Amino acid sequence: MHKIGIDLGGTKIEGILLDEKYNTIQRKRIKTHQENGYDSIVKSIISLINELRAKTDEKTSVGICTPGVTGADSGLIKNSNTQCLIGMPLKNDLENVLGFEIVMENDANCFALAESVLGSAKGHDVVFGVIIGTGVGGGIVINGTLHKGRTNIAGEWGHHTLHPNGNECYCGKQGCVETYISGPALEKRWLELTGKKEPLQSIVQDLSDEKAKQWKEEFLENFGIGLANVIDILDPDIIVLGGGASNIPFLYDEGKKAVYDKVFSDSIETPILKNSLGDSAGAFGACLLNS
Repeated sequence: MHKIGIDLGGTKIEGILLDEKYNTIQRKRIKTHQENGYDSIVKSIISLINELRAKTDEKTSVGICTPGVTGADSGLIKNSNTQCLIGMPLKNDLENVLGFEIVMENDANCFALAESVLGSAKGHDVVFGVIIGTGVGGGIVINGTLHKGRTNIAGEWGHHTLHPNGNECYCGKQGCVETYISGPALEKRWLELTGKKEPLQSIVQDLSDEKAKQWKEEFLENFGIGLANVIDILDPDIIVLGGGASNIPFLYDEGKKAVYDKVFSDSIETPILKNSLGDSAGAFGACLLNS
């Protein structure tokens, strides 16, 4: 059976068609256009699935990688930073139109699964996959299987409280990790410190002046506390970073040191590595949901 994986992101929707050996047959990206609302996103996903199904004569399974999670009891999307999805029965709506069952999973879980089976964490038993991009999320894979937890929120370190009474989060709480080290949060803090509105990839090019050094120190401190808490609880074999911030070089030396300095151990060896599947990991992971 061939496998279709759809990665529903905040700015793009990627579809990929794989054969039984995970070779890529076809892939395509389109814009999400979340400003056009929920119905527009549903139509785009269905159109992309049908286009990929037409590229093979084999039977196909379909997995969907989404921001947020599907409530186990309600079947509705929750905890999504693509806010037009919140409270919507996305899985049910897609299945009603397509006429067959699909598997749907959180984007960070798909990322972790893809990197553990096909990517940087291949061969490791306990994997923590980290997304630091538009939001902050995480996924746990144990012996090749997703660990989702009793209420499907395992790995959600982005909504651990980093600073009590801190920054307000869309989730309704204050001080969440996501409000300090997500891409938008880092860009907002840069604007507060420097008065400059710049994208993250430009900010990290030159961090030589005092305001820039303060920004970097705050980032490393928050990154270090957040991931050290995860290691203290889970003690994974490996941590793999994904999302836009995973392209920041200093996270793999200074960032790793910031984490190690705060872990509850005098001997810490947890590898913190960059992903190897890039921003297509979600689509690969969505395919693997049916394995």
